[in-house]
Amino acid sequence: MQKLRYFAASKTDKTGLPGKAAHTEFLRTGRISRHRDDWVPEQKRYLTYEEVAERTGKRLEAAADTTHTRINSFHRSIQFPKIIFHRTLADSPHLGYCHVTAARTNFAHYADVRWAFYIANFFAEIGENEAFFERIRQNYSRMYFAVAMKPEAEAKSMSIDRSIRDNGLLFRTHDPKEALRNVLLLGARDAELRKIIRKL
Repeated sequence: MQKLRYFAASKTDKTGLPGKAAHTEFLRTGRISRHRDDWVPEQKRYLTYEEVAERTGKRLEAAADTTHTRINSFHRSIQFPKIIFHRTLADSPHLGYCHVTAARTNFAHYADVRWAFYIANFFAEIGENEAFFERIRQNYSRMYFAVAMKPEAEAKSMSIDRSIRDNGLLFRTHDPKEALRNVLLLGARDAELRKIIRKL
């Protein structure tokens, strides 16, 4: 795969505007212009992968913070902890995903299922093997998804629980309203509240 290069876009990009002709101004007045606009435009500054990953992370965490606030403002009985952290893809640091919250719920055939809710700035298939993301597509702006989790005693960390589904996926969508509804359904404690949420 070809290595990507990133450059910083200038905030005062004047490429679309016709510039003043400096030599005409000199011939007309005899003065040399010292204005910055008349000099050679600044060259592109290429960014390192670390700089791109840092910018991506800030945007993802801002989106996760806004999403968490919206989820918790729905109803007092449905409150989720704020657990925000992000990861960027190694070869494409402009792509990444962010953890928003985690909780437990009960399904018809499964009791006490731990799950985590994420936002990604791309859309992809959830893999069933070691590679979690497969067939990454950037044609959607975001992907909202939740996966079942289980604790790993040896590593003292959480991993995907593939006993519920092969890929551990509880839901995946690019629609923020549908994602909000699904997270609220996972967090609802009784059937009456679930009925209200389904009508939204």
